[in-house]
Amino acid sequence: MEWMLYRLEFPWIPLASVLIFAAVSGRLVCGWICPFGFVQDLLRYAGVGKVRVSPKTHRYMTSMKYLALFLFIVVCGGLAVSSAIGVGQVYRETLGVVGEGPFTALSPSDTLFALTPRLIIVLQYSVFPISEAYEIPIGLLSSPLLWARLTIMVGVLVLALYVPRGWCRYFCPQGAMLALVSRFSFLGLRRELVRCTRASCRACVEACPMNIRILDQPWEKFTDPECIYCLRCVDACPSKAIRPTFP
Repeated sequence: MEWMLYRLEFPWIPLASVLIFAAVSGRLVCGWICPFGFVQDLLRYAGVGKVRVSPKTHRYMTSMKYLALFLFIVVCGGLAVSSAIGVGQVYRETLGVVGEGPFTALSPSDTLFALTPRLIIVLQYSVFPISEAYEIPIGLLSSPLLWARLTIMVGVLVLALYVPRGWCRYFCPQGAMLALVSRFSFLGLRRELVRCTRASCRACVEACPMNIRILDQPWEKFTDPECIYCLRCVDACPSKAIRPTFP
């Protein structure tokens, strides 16, 4: 979508696909398809102690991904407006690589799966420029953007050691876009009151990587925008009181 917006083409089909998918299955893609989410899940088993985030801090930090989404829209919208009034080229030159993809330019996922392998190959074979899209002078590794991207990636991976799905919880703008629609999704979770031993058990809450207060959700069906449908709560419940429901 970023590339289409950069080329001044409105991404009708990609945007509609994302919104329809979120309306049907919520943030299921975050829990079962996203490769960066999988990497964060693997880091949970590194043996580092889990940090408990207070409810107040959690609520505040959750809003950060919506701020990131807003900034992404502002950058892309600014490009469209500047092009409409005839100063688009100046705007593009000012933003540089960030203008081509404001999220991709700093995304830890893109850095891990796209930039890092390219960087390793280039360093191994001493081929100097990778591509203009990444602007990496390999000779001296002097690009500020390169080091910014590597720092963000390492920081997010370290965060995942202590806070399960920290990137997904607090910073991912793609997750924020899905969350805006997922609260109305067909897919949801249901908690059977007859089976649930709420007073003496919090196994589902403790198992949730997104820190959702499951026991405070409506029992008939809940579609919390932060839920990624990983189903760890279903697996953790000793009385099997939680199950997926559709629609």
